[in-house]
Amino acid sequence: NILPPVCKPGTEVGMLTDELCAELDIPKAKVISVCGHDTQSAVAATPTQEKDFIFISCGTWSLFGTETDEPVIDERSSALNITNEIGYNGKVTFLKNIIGLWLIQESRRQFRRDGSEFTFADLERLALEAPSFKAFIDPDAPEFVPVGNIPKRVQEYCAKTNQSIPSSIGEIMKCIYESLALKYRQTFDEIRQCTGKEYSKIYLMGGGTKDGMLCQMTANACGCEVYAGPAEATAYGNIAVQLIASGDIADIKAARQIVADSANMRVFKPCDCDKWNEAYERFKKSINI
Repeated sequence: NILPPVCKPGTEVGMLTDELCAELDIPKAKVISVCGHDTQSAVAATPTQEKDFIFISCGTWSLFGTETDEPVIDERSSALNITNEIGYNGKVTFLKNIIGLWLIQESRRQFRRDGSEFTFADLERLALEAPSFKAFIDPDAPEFVPVGNIPKRVQEYCAKTNQSIPSSIGEIMKCIYESLALKYRQTFDEIRQCTGKEYSKIYLMGGGTKDGMLCQMTANACGCEVYAGPAEATAYGNIAVQLIASGDIADIKAARQIVADSANMRVFKPCDCDKWNEAYERFKKSINI
């Protein structure tokens, strides 16, 4: 009874109160409801005109999915733990929640706790210099969720699964990067199985667009082009829904075209796909698929 009524994104729900305007020293303004979850706002800003598309909203967590007209609810989607969430204009986002840049962020914090300061660019460079496909982890394994010593847990996971144990910082980071990209490949396959559709490209949005190596690895692992951008997709989608509600933008199709025209998109083309396909088979064995 303390919750307000549920309303659709794009609904004008009132005006800012006089008290709030006085407190913040701002003019009166309309209050328009937007997509109530940051992922849904990001999906609204996907820079595509395709009806069927794949997106990754990549930040601390990675939300990997597609947009459908109806929920996909069956034994397969349930077994694969893929969810259906309501998005803008009654559409459904059929998606899976994957751990994302958290593994890299928390590793950097651990290196700092150990007395070593690295930028994200430093960690990317060290990973790039390390040998490829030495060992893999399941990024969604429960031991990687809590705050703590992620690099040590990576080594322990590799030991537990009888793999080569990464020793250097570069090897640990390479293991994380490759495992994330291969987890995306796994989820890509699962989404296609459930929808029965094929997708020619992946739209990667959010903070992960700044990580060129992860974008390239995603293209390589999934075997299709990755269109990276915008980094601030959630904010773009929030604004777009408000502008549609105000009549300044015609509809979601027009909004997505504006985002596509405005964002500095980078396109990553897949390469070394045979090597990545071979690595994917090893990855599946290492995480018991």
